[in-house]
Amino acid sequence: MNALSPVPGHSSGNPLARDTAEELARTLRAVADPTRLQLLSVILGSDGERATIGQLADALGVSQPTVTHHVRILDEDGLLVREREGKFIWLSIAPHRRAAVEDLLR
Repeated sequence: MNALSPVPGHSSGNPLARDTAEELARTLRAVADPTRLQLLSVILGSDGERATIGQLADALGVSQPTVTHHVRILDEDGLLVREREGKFIWLSIAPHRRAAVEDLLR
């Protein structure tokens, strides 16, 4: 289960299990930043739905260290996948989180 998908077995009136609530809160903290939401939208809108740190920095008009900071937070929550090709590291949305990210960005 990922933190942005429906919670299995959860019905209204019953509290979330503590571990589920903590996982969801962690993900909400990861995406509760305008720059991180922009990064996710740029990645989804890029050719091949992937981008490098440099491309993301250019697209948002911020420094590469700023992008790296935000990417680290998204990566730690499992929202991103890193793929090395030669000297480039390509970032894409983790396949198992893609639908949830798309829903979030609507």
